[in-house]
Amino acid sequence: MRKYSLVLLSFLLLLSVSVEAQVKSEDSDFISLFNGTNLEGWVGNKESYKAVDGMIVIDPKGSGGGNLYTEKEYGDFVLRFEFQLTPGANNGLGIHAPLTGDAAYMGKELQILDNTAEKYAELHEYQYHGSVYGVIPAKRGYLKPVGEWNQEEVIVKHPKIKIILNGEVILEGDYLEASKNGTLDGKDHPGLQRSSGHIGFLGHGDVVHFKNIRIKELN
Repeated sequence: MRKYSLVLLSFLLLLSVSVEAQVKSEDSDFISLFNGTNLEGWVGNKESYKAVDGMIVIDPKGSGGGNLYTEKEYGDFVLRFEFQLTPGANNGLGIHAPLTGDAAYMGKELQILDNTAEKYAELHEYQYHGSVYGVIPAKRGYLKPVGEWNQEEVIVKHPKIKIILNGEVILEGDYLEASKNGTLDGKDHPGLQRSSGHIGFLGHGDVVHFKNIRIKELN
């Protein structure tokens, strides 16, 4: 019996080591987009967006708006990041975006929003957190209380997209398929055709904190 227990224990230890090694291997495939110290590797509004204590923060003393983009362009990828909202905060994650024009239309905007704010009670379904703005609505109810850190993963394999918020899939779809008979907001979104571009934070005048921003390219 003792021998059997030792064999079982050895097996469980080996399994644990194997799983840990696999997790570390997967994590090693990710590259940090933010060095935690400054905004090297980013372009755009570096007056409102600042590097503070290992975070990218929109300075409340600044305009709080404008966009901050990666210098590099990305096609298919897995993006992981953490964000902390303030009451009523509104921001966005731009993907496949050019550096000019409105990223929500010339690229794609994935909403970053305090869904619980009373002022957003009457928004369209495609305007809430995690939605591909104007195109695909996301499920609600999985944001942590304002002030707590949320974990988000965005998987893009053009034209398919999947968004996981705090371990829950809140959106999964094909944005070209979803818009073939017209977009939900009734507007033109030429950026849906783009298969690569910059990743960015799209400010709307509110304070939001970001950290642990990592990417793994799939192409």
